[in-house]
Order: sequence, then C-alpha cells, then structure tokens
Amino acid sequence: MSERDDERRELRDSWLALAGAVVLTAASFALVVLLHLPRGWTLGGLALLALAQIAWHFRYFLHIDLDRSHRHDLQLILFTSLIIVMMVGGTIWILFDLHARMM
Repeated sequence: MSERDDERRELRDSWLALAGAVVLTAASFALVVLLHLPRGWTLGGLALLALAQIAWHFRYFLHIDLDRSHRHDLQLILFTSLIIVMMVGGTIWILFDLHARMM
C-alpha cells in the first residue's frame, strides 16, 4: 500500500466517524423532540443511543478496538469506568440513605 492510499483510507475513516457521530446525535435529538414516546421508552432509547455513541467514539476517534495492541488501553478505560461508576453509585446510595433517615 502506498502512502497516498493510507491517507485516503484515513480521510475516509474520518468522514465516516464524523457522519456516524452526527447521525447518532441527531437520532438522540429526534427521539426526544420529534417522537412523543412515553418517558420510559424515551429514556431507554437515549441510553441505547448513548452506549452506541460511546462505542462509536472509542472505535473511530480514540482508535480503540479489540486488537491485541489496543487491549491495554481498553482495559484501562474499562477499569476507570468501573471506578467512576462505583464512586457515583456509592455517593448516590449514601445521599438517598441520608435523605431517608432525615425524613
């Protein structure tokens, strides 16, 4: 492969990444503004679109996939996410417990 082919492939992947991110963002806005679904369906759809957008950004913008050379980066991101979820979840749990005890 020549250097010119690599540049074209990289440019094509960048445009694909941008188009996918715009489509997922527009779908999220359309779900809320245009489709008048019940609240539970809307929140569930937004959660699915958010997960899809996270995966899309990991793959195309951060270049993290399941290749052996990128697994350490993926493990680092997953561990960081786990720590953040535990901290936020624990904080919410403590605050709700305090609220229940004060009522």
